[in-house]
Amino acid sequence: MIMENGEDKPIKKMMLILSKATIDNVYACFILANGARMEGIESEIFFTFFGLEAIQKKKLEHLHVATVGNPAMHIPTLLGGLPGMEALATKMMKSEMEKLDIPPVGEFLEILAASGTKLWACKLAMDMFHIEEKHLIDDLDGVLTVGDFYVRAQGDNTHLLFI
Repeated sequence: MIMENGEDKPIKKMMLILSKATIDNVYACFILANGARMEGIESEIFFTFFGLEAIQKKKLEHLHVATVGNPAMHIPTLLGGLPGMEALATKMMKSEMEKLDIPPVGEFLEILAASGTKLWACKLAMDMFHIEEKHLIDDLDGVLTVGDFYVRAQGDNTHLLFI
């Protein structure tokens, strides 16, 4: 709730910006968007820069945990860079998510789209990385410029979150 003039105002919309497609960032974004929908809050995700990998048909099921430069891994950077370390960490994380019945990325995207979450690709990032819309998921709501995204974020009680 937001306090405005001594009055509680509910959050109406969550606008999430996903800029990295590491598996931990993608799931954090998806869980927040899904949680918003479950609470009756509108949600939209804007996939930009490397976050676009989460909606590319050929890449979305092959996302990894970042083991180098990730302080939450609690391992020295040198060890994180060893061959196979990223694959091992990714396998372990996917195993734990499976135990909690968290769906794979592709299925989660379908759930989000079916719940009413709007999924947008960033035009600038698509142009920069030479990505065509045909390479993206079918449930995509479209391609937006940053300005278009800001227009969609207008209104009272809208929150923007960068992941």
